[in-house]
Amino acid sequence: MTLSDDSLRAAWPQPGELPDNLFHFDITAQDPKTHARCGVFHTAHGDVPTPIFMPVGTKATVKGLMPSQVADLGAKIILNNTYHLAMRPGADLVAEMGGVHKFMRWNGPILTDSGGFQVFSHNEFMKLTNEGVSFRAIEYDGARIRWTPEDNMAIAEKLGSDICMQLDQCPGYPATKAYVARAVELSSMWGERCWNAHTRPDQALFGIVQGGMHMDLRLRSLAHLEECGDFPGYGIGGYSVGEDHETMYETLEPLVAEHMPKNKPRYLMGVGNPTTLVRAVASGVDMFDCVLPTRTARMGTAFSSEGRLNLKNARFKHDQRVLDEHCDCPACAGGFTRAYIHHLVRQGEMLGGILLSQHNIRYLLALMERVRAAIAQGRYEQFYRDWMDSPAANDF
Repeated sequence: MTLSDDSLRAAWPQPGELPDNLFHFDITAQDPKTHARCGVFHTAHGDVPTPIFMPVGTKATVKGLMPSQVADLGAKIILNNTYHLAMRPGADLVAEMGGVHKFMRWNGPILTDSGGFQVFSHNEFMKLTNEGVSFRAIEYDGARIRWTPEDNMAIAEKLGSDICMQLDQCPGYPATKAYVARAVELSSMWGERCWNAHTRPDQALFGIVQGGMHMDLRLRSLAHLEECGDFPGYGIGGYSVGEDHETMYETLEPLVAEHMPKNKPRYLMGVGNPTTLVRAVASGVDMFDCVLPTRTARMGTAFSSEGRLNLKNARFKHDQRVLDEHCDCPACAGGFTRAYIHHLVRQGEMLGGILLSQHNIRYLLALMERVRAAIAQGRYEQFYRDWMDSPAANDF
């Protein structure tokens, strides 16, 4: 059975049934010497403290982990991927199952991206027009699919996440300024259409600021979004797409610190190594997501106060220490040694990836807890300096 769109809308909470402060962003602390701030973003499935890292559950699962385990690691919000869920099992099926929260048994807030990054990575199998994007689902059945901004919003509403993102075009790096300008034009046009098409009252729609490494294009993108709708938050897209970190910060830092609205959460999309998080928070970024902690975990890599560790290396074969003596994740608190995890990784045992995934996620979530505490105490500048002077900053 597939529910009709009218039946789906009838099941949505009505505005009068929702809290008055839904999707309001309360700033609770501001560091006096940087642009770092603490806040709380209110959603239908709970409050999200910021700055925050969002573990990625691409296909409605954080790979290898039970939802309860992800919650126990300290996750306050997770991310699902719209493209992959639209392909399999399909948005209609997720809606029939009661929405993505019930489908995956996660009771906290969920953010769904637009799927645009995945669509535009199809390159020669993708075609752009003002109306939308056509592509072939090459990693599935090869079917030809067309998405308009309106189609994308319908999928997001069926999935039922707390936060969804507008459909946008994410240009890679390097790219000509003309190409990036066209991406800004399309993203701006589509952002306005997404705003007009989105109707679900218990779901926040964030706009996405594009513009590559060009500040004038970034400001053009932001200005159009502010003109076309009262978005409750903003994604910052088009970074970490091939450029080095210093190139990224040339425009990211002034964009966030000087130009983006101060009363809305700012979400730097697809960035997840610890040092980048620490530095971006100093610029005023509030939210992050990335597959890095779990993807690199499955390849045998761990974050640590010593810097990034490659557990495949022979130097860990006799190492009786845990991954990080300061970490309280199940791997470290459970006493699993580097030697044992080295063995698991070298032998391709799934437990190795599970333990490392738990460790890496907890490492970033614990880092955000320390970040929030430092901001609340007015000492984030010193926290940032101490981090950059520590071995932990060697995480690239």
